[in-house]
Amino acid sequence: MRRPARLTILALATNLAVAAGAASLEDVLLPAPAPPGPAVQPYVKVSAGHIALTHVLLIDGTGGPAQPDRTVILDNGKIAAITPADVAPPPMTTILDLSGHAVLPGLVGMHNHMYYIARPDLDAQGHNEPPLALAQMLFSSPRLYLASGVTTLRTTGSIEPYSDLNMKHEIDRGALPGPHMDVTAPYLEGQNSPFLQMHQLRDPEDARKTVAFWADQGATSFKAYMNIRRAELKAAIDEAHKRGLKVTGHLCSVTYPEAIALGIDDLEHGFFVNTQFDPGKKPDECPKTGGDATLLAMDPDGDEAGKLIAELVSHPVAITSTLPVFEQRVPLHAPLRPKALAMLTAEAREAYLYARNLTASLPADQAKDRLTIYRHDLALEHRFVTAGGLLLAGPDPTGNGGTLPGFGDLREVELLVEAGLTPTEAIRTATYNGAVYLGLQNRIGSIAAGKDADLMVVKGDPTRDIAEIENVEIVFKDGVGYDSAALLESVRGRYGEY
Repeated sequence: MRRPARLTILALATNLAVAAGAASLEDVLLPAPAPPGPAVQPYVKVSAGHIALTHVLLIDGTGGPAQPDRTVILDNGKIAAITPADVAPPPMTTILDLSGHAVLPGLVGMHNHMYYIARPDLDAQGHNEPPLALAQMLFSSPRLYLASGVTTLRTTGSIEPYSDLNMKHEIDRGALPGPHMDVTAPYLEGQNSPFLQMHQLRDPEDARKTVAFWADQGATSFKAYMNIRRAELKAAIDEAHKRGLKVTGHLCSVTYPEAIALGIDDLEHGFFVNTQFDPGKKPDECPKTGGDATLLAMDPDGDEAGKLIAELVSHPVAITSTLPVFEQRVPLHAPLRPKALAMLTAEAREAYLYARNLTASLPADQAKDRLTIYRHDLALEHRFVTAGGLLLAGPDPTGNGGTLPGFGDLREVELLVEAGLTPTEAIRTATYNGAVYLGLQNRIGSIAAGKDADLMVVKGDPTRDIAEIENVEIVFKDGVGYDSAALLESVRGRYGEY
C-alpha cells in the first residue's frame, strides 16, 4: 500500500517543481532514460549503446524527400550522426544491416487513451444496457502503442488519472514497457454527461479548482469535453495557462469560433464536432446532431470554411485529426485487419463486428450523408494545412475494435494521405507536428544529429506505399530497440480485458 502513496507524492513534487521553475515541462515529459528493468527486458531486441542502422531509407519527419541508402548512428540514447551508407561507422559499433527498410521518427500520438469503453449486454442490433463502462487497459495499451512506433503520446482525457500518472512513472523508471506520456487530467465535462465515471463541473470556480488540483497532482495537459459551458471553459483555460499548460477540447456545447475566442489551444476530431451551424443550436448546449449538420452543410472550398480556418490559423489553434475513429462511421471504409483483430478479446471483437455490420446495413441516404461528412472533413483538414495550420494526429482508441492503440496511430497516417497530404507530409503531421505542439521539437519528432533516439524501423518504403508504414519491426525509444512482434504477442487476445 505504500508505493501508490509514494508515487502520488512524487507526481505532486514533480509538478510543483515545474511550477517553481526548478524543472522544465520538457524534463517531465522526457526525463533522463532509465535502463530497462526485468519486466521490460524480454521485449528488448537491441540494447542501448553504439548502434549503426545501415542502408536505410531515411524519412526524417521534416516533410522533405526521403533519403535513400543512409546510415543512422545512435550513441547511448541519442542520434549521433547521419551519413551515407558507404561511410564506415565508428569502431566498436553494433551494425544492423537494414537494407529494404525505412527509418522514421517515433510517432507522437496526440489523441490517445488508456481505457476501453464497454457497452454492457450489447447485441447484434446495437442494443445495450446502461451505464457505459470505461475500463483501464493498464497492460495492453502501453504495449500496443510502443509496438506500433508510438514513442510519445498525450492521453487526451483520463478516466483513471492516478493510474495514468503512476503508469508514466513506472515507464519512466524502466519498470514497464511503454511510450513517453503527457498525462491529461480527467475530462473537464459539464452537466448531463453520458459517462458516470466523469466529474460534472458545477460552475466556473469548480472548473478552475479542478484544473488547479490536477495540475498539482502532476497532470501536464487538460481536455474539455462535450457538455462544458463557455464560462467553465474560460475558467479552465485561464487556470491552465497560468500554470504554463495547454487545453484541448472535444466540444459540442461550445462551438469552434467560441472556443477560439476563449483562448483554447487545440481542437480534437478535425472538423467533425463543430456545431456552429447545427439547426437549433442553443448557447452552452450540445445539440443532438453533434456537428454532423454543420459539416454536411459546410463547403470545404467555401467562404464559411475559409473564415473558420483563418481564425484557427491566426490565433493560433491546432487541430487534431482523428480519422481512424470516424472512418468507422462510413460503411465498409475501414479494412478488416486480422493482425489488429487478433489483439482483441473475443467479446471486444464481437462488439466491433456487430457495430461494423450495422454500419454496413445503413439506409442508402444515411450512408451517403456519412460519406459526404467524412469527405468534407478530409478536405477541410487539407485546407487547414495548406493555410499554415498546425495539424496533429491521433486515432482516439476507446471502444471501437477497428481503432486500436498503436494500430490506429498508423492508420491515421494512411488516412492523412487519403486526405491529400503526401506520405512525407502525413508522417511529419504524426511526428514533428506533435512535438512542436508539446514544445519538444528540439528533442523528438524528427531525425537529426543530437536528438533523442526515438525512431521506428519499418520494412518497405512508406513513401511509395503508405500502407507499408504498418510493417513495424523495431521501435527505438531512448536508444533501446524494442521488438514489435514480441510486444504484440504479449497482448494477443487481451485488449478489452486489461
